[in-house]
Amino acid sequence: MTTKDTDLRTEGLAAMRAALPGVFPEGDIDLRDGQLGEDLVEIGLVSVWAQLWGREGLTPRDRSLVTLGILIALGSETEFGHHVRIGLTNGLTKDEIAEVIYHASGYAGFPRATAARTAARAALGESTPGE
Repeated sequence: MTTKDTDLRTEGLAAMRAALPGVFPEGDIDLRDGQLGEDLVEIGLVSVWAQLWGREGLTPRDRSLVTLGILIALGSETEFGHHVRIGLTNGLTKDEIAEVIYHASGYAGFPRATAARTAARAALGESTPGE
């Protein structure tokens, strides 16, 4: 690993810890699990957390809004649930997250918005029977 890679990995860990406080222990951690595709997390750590979330130009709160909308449009409910919690950490309110879902229904479609609402409720511990 080059010095640049090490620096990006360190920046990625810092950005990820800021978005998910208390989830990852301090210091260098190994995110590999010894299974198929284990490097994917490391790739994301550098390319997404360091090089995207670590950029200037948008606040973490703004990045959360953009990310939530994109994940709804993609139909990525699992990631959406994670980013609901990250959005709260970054200063979004539950009402604002609901507004993102409402707004996305007009652009990404009602089924995607409904799936996102279900994922958000689960992430917030608000699931109701039948969902």
